Amino acid sequence: MKKDEASNRIIQLRKTINHHRYLYHVLDEQEISDAALDSLKKELFDLEQQYPEFITPDSPTQRVGGTPLKAFKKVAHEAQMLSFNDAFSQEDMRDWMKRNENYLSQPPSPQISNSLLPTSNLFYGELKIDGFAIELLYEDGTLKQASTRGDGIIGEDVTQNIRTVEAIPLELISANKARANAKKLGLAIDKFDFTAKHLVVRGEVFLTKKEFYRINKEQEEKGQKLFANPRNIAAGSVRQLDPKVTASRKLDSYQYAFVTNIGQTTHEEEHLLLKAFGFKTNPHNKSLTSLEDVFAFRDWWDHHREKIDYEIDGIVVMINDNATWGALGIVGKAPRGGIAYKFSPQEATTVIEDIKVQVGRTGTLTPVAVMRPVTVGGVTISHATLHNADQIERLGLKIGDTVVISRAGDVIPQITEVLKDMRTGKERVFTMPQSCPADGSPVVRDGVAYRCSNKKCGARNSENIRHFVSRSAFDIRGLGPKIIDRFMDEGLISDAADIFTLTEGDIKTLERFGDKSAENIIREIAEHKKITLPRFLYSLGIIHVGEETSRALASALPISNFEFQILNLISAIQNMSLVALREIPDIGAVVATSIHEWFFDHHNLDLLHRLETLGVTLETVRTPAGTKFRGKIFVLTGSMESMSRNEAKEKIRALGGELSESVSKKTSYVVAGETPGSKLQKAQQLGVPILTEKEFLALV
Repeated sequence: MKKDEASNRIIQLRKTINHHRYLYHVLDEQEISDAALDSLKKELFDLEQQYPEFITPDSPTQRVGGTPLKAFKKVAHEAQMLSFNDAFSQEDMRDWMKRNENYLSQPPSPQISNSLLPTSNLFYGELKIDGFAIELLYEDGTLKQASTRGDGIIGEDVTQNIRTVEAIPLELISANKARANAKKLGLAIDKFDFTAKHLVVRGEVFLTKKEFYRINKEQEEKGQKLFANPRNIAAGSVRQLDPKVTASRKLDSYQYAFVTNIGQTTHEEEHLLLKAFGFKTNPHNKSLTSLEDVFAFRDWWDHHREKIDYEIDGIVVMINDNATWGALGIVGKAPRGGIAYKFSPQEATTVIEDIKVQVGRTGTLTPVAVMRPVTVGGVTISHATLHNADQIERLGLKIGDTVVISRAGDVIPQITEVLKDMRTGKERVFTMPQSCPADGSPVVRDGVAYRCSNKKCGARNSENIRHFVSRSAFDIRGLGPKIIDRFMDEGLISDAADIFTLTEGDIKTLERFGDKSAENIIREIAEHKKITLPRFLYSLGIIHVGEETSRALASALPISNFEFQILNLISAIQNMSLVALREIPDIGAVVATSIHEWFFDHHNLDLLHRLETLGVTLETVRTPAGTKFRGKIFVLTGSMESMSRNEAKEKIRALGGELSESVSKKTSYVVAGETPGSKLQKAQQLGVPILTEKEFLALV
C-alpha cells in the first residue's frame, strides 16, 4: 500500500472505529460484532506501526474506552486503566516480543533486557473473559468505591451496583489470615505488607452463559428485545441506576490485578496475593515459560472453551516480571508488556480487491470475491463466492469495499456485510459480463443464474484444466478430475491460472477437505511452478500439438537461457512467421497455423500473462548426457510390457535421440509394442526399420 493510500485508509478506519467504540463503550450497543471491530482495530494498529508518522493523540489506538456517562459520578483512577493491543497469530506474538526486546535494548536501561531471556516464569497467561473491567478501592479492609474503566483516567462510580455482586467481597479478611493463606500458597510472606490500609485491585465483571440464557428467556416471555451477548448484559447491569436491577442479573467476577504495591514483584504473585486476601481469581490462569507454552495454552483453550460457563475470546499474555513490565512502559492506550492473544475470529474485516467471474462445469457463471487475505475461523482465505448477481445487489457490494466476512464451524466463509461508511468514493460497481470470460459466447440469464450459451463451455474448461495438470504437462498429482470439478463448482477456479491463486484456507473450508489435504494440494502446486518448456507448451492444449511436437517447437525457438519468462516465449513465437513454423520438424502447415492462431488469441494471451504474474517460470531442456541415438528419430506405437511409453521416451531422449508423433521417410525406427496402430502400416509402406520391444531394449 502506498503512503498516500495508507493515510486515507487510516483516516477512514479511525472514523469508523470511533463510531463503533462509542456505541460499544458508552451506549452498550453494537452494530457490528466484536470480532469485526477487533479486525478493524488490528488493521489500524498495523498501519500505524508501518507508518508511525501518521499516529495522532486522538487515534483509537491511543485511547481507552469511552467518556463516562453523565448519570454517574466521575471518579479518577489512581493509575491509568489500560487496555491491551490484540494479536491473532503466532507471527503477531513473535513481533510483539521482538518489539519489546528492541525497546529494552535501547538506552537508558539496556540491562533490563536480560530479564526477557527465558526463565522458569517468563510470561503469565490469563483467560480473557468477555466482560466488563472494574476497579475496587478498599479502605481498612472495607469496599469504599467501585468504578468503571471510563476513558482510562476517569471512570464512573458504580459502587452501589457492584455491592450486589456476590463474588466481590465487601470486607477483606484480616491481615493475619491473609498472611496465613499466603504462606499456604507458597509465598515468601516476609516480603509483603499485609497490613496496608489502602488497597486497590482490578478485575472483570461478567455474566455466565447459564444466566445469559435465563435472562433472555425472561425477555422473550415478556415480548421484549433479546440481548445480543453476555458482555452487553454485564455492562448494562453495572451501569443501572437501580441496584435492584443489577442484583437480579446475578453477575460474577474475577479479580486479576493488585494495583497497590505491597511488595509483589511478579504478576503471578499478584494473583496469589489476591487469593490470599479473599478475592475470587480464575483458577485456569498460569505462569508460562516460553512463547511455545503461550501458543499451547491459547490453542488448548481455543478448543476447550465450551467447558467453562462464561465467554472467553482469547488469553492475555503478560511479561511476568514487574520490573520489566514497568521498564517497558506504555505506548498509546496499551502496556508494551502485555497483549491480548485472541482466538481465531469467526468474523473479520477485509477489502474486496476484485470480483472475478468463474465458469463452472455446467457453464454457470459464478462471481467470486478476490480479497485481501484475512484469517477467519482459523484459516487464511483470499476468495469467497458471491453466489450470483442478486447476492451482490442485496449486499450493495462494490469492488474496493471493506466487508465483514463470517465463518462459523466448518461453514464456507461468507461475506455478510458491507461497511459503507468506510467508502472513499473510489469503489467500482460490478456488473455481470455479457460475454463468457472463457470462450466469448453470449451470456444468458436462467433464473438467478447466468450461463454461457455454449453448452460445451464448462465441460471443455474442465478438460483443459485436467490436461494442464496431467503427468506429461505440469504433473500436479494432487489435482485429480474430481477435485478439479469440485473447485470449479465452488467457483474457486475456471482456468489453469486460477490454480496458482489458491490458498490452504480456500480449500480447508470446503466440506470433506481437511488441513492435511489442503496442505498437500497447495504444496504440490507450489512445487510445480517451474516447468520445462516442452511440458509447458504441451500443457496449453494447443490443437494438434502433442508431446513430441511441443519438444520440436521448444528446440526450434531462439531462446538460449536455461530459465526464462513466459513473456519471452510469447515474443519468440509471435516473431516467427508461418513459413518458419512449418519448417520445424514434425510441424506441418495445419499445425503451424494452429500454433500461430493460439498465440495471437487475446484469451490465451491473458492466460499466459496471468501465469507469468503468478510466478510460473520456464526452463529449457538440458542437453542429454548420452549420444548413442543422436540424429535418430523414433516413433512409438502400441503398449509395452516392461515400461510405460513415457519411460521409453525418456530413455531415447537420454541417449540423444528424438521422437516424432508421425511416421515419415526421416523416421529412423518405429518401436512396435502390443496392439500397434496405423503407424506400423505406414512404417511398412515406407520401409522404415521396425523394432520389437525386445529389440528396442537390446538397442538401448
